[in-house]
Amino acid sequence: MLKMALELGPVLAFFAAYLMIKDEVYTIAGTEYPGFIMVTAGFIPLMLLSTAILWKLTGHLSKMQVLTVILVVVFGGLSVWLNDPKFIKMKPTILYVLFGGALGLGLLRGQSYLQHVMDGMMPLEQEGWMILTRRLMLFFFGLAVANEAVWRLMSEAAWVNFKTFGLTAAIFGFFMTQGKLFEQYGQASED
Repeated sequence: MLKMALELGPVLAFFAAYLMIKDEVYTIAGTEYPGFIMVTAGFIPLMLLSTAILWKLTGHLSKMQVLTVILVVVFGGLSVWLNDPKFIKMKPTILYVLFGGALGLGLLRGQSYLQHVMDGMMPLEQEGWMILTRRLMLFFFGLAVANEAVWRLMSEAAWVNFKTFGLTAAIFGFFMTQGKLFEQYGQASED
């Protein structure tokens, strides 16, 4: 539960802070910053802190967690520095394209990189891993397209809702719909 709180807490804090100050404008050193940029500026150290606590408690971080933090720092930092929210809005797109691309590269090599990351959590037969990897690769590319469509065509508030709840629900929904695959290709535990 603590791990989940450390992973989801910063996103929920971003959402709550956005709701509180989205319509505010702050003047710092003669430059006006909208509430979204201020929330982004607070999100970066919060992500770093929660990731550091997670690392201290568990002794390791997944590649996905490390990549997410790097992208938050880089694109969030660009948004704050340039006072332009588009960079942090592009972060999910880039993250999902990188994940989908990595899975696709593994598939081209005849491997499931997903299996290397999740094998201990979900023991599947090799064919099951390949099917799940293909599906997840396509799903990540679909999420990237969806994120681009939402942030470019809809309001900032719609994007914040989509990022906070839509993407999370989509990922949860994806894995919930894979039950038949897990049933068909799952391997029984030896214990």
